[in-house]
Amino acid sequence: MRILGIDYGDARVGIAISDPLGITSQGLETIHHDGNDKKVLKRLEEILNEYEIDTIVLGMPFNMDGTSSDRVEITNKFLHKLKCKFNKIKIDTMDERLTTVAAHKTMNILNVNRKNKRNIVDTISAGYILETYINKNL
Repeated sequence: MRILGIDYGDARVGIAISDPLGITSQGLETIHHDGNDKKVLKRLEEILNEYEIDTIVLGMPFNMDGTSSDRVEITNKFLHKLKCKFNKIKIDTMDERLTTVAAHKTMNILNVNRKNKRNIVDTISAGYILETYINKNL
């Protein structure tokens, strides 16, 4: 069974997936949704039908001092939608602080073209969220 990692944002949602054994993480795609959660949920349903997902991990965007922000409130609303739509799947959260920074560092090391960065930063961030979750739960 696989684990799905999600980096939820206002306009884009990064998706990462584990291998079938739940040991490694890799970026899968970025969903461009422009604030339309129905579009995100529809695509997630397609992904869940394609892969044997037994756990979803949603990144929570806490402030650096660990306090909640407006983004946490928005992400919690999306979490509620996930739990309602996919109520037979385990859904967990993971602190996502600094994952976007790590994603940008990775892209800089790999000399990713500036135009391409915007399209993949959320997918890479989702990979880091999922990797952290996997390492925490091994």
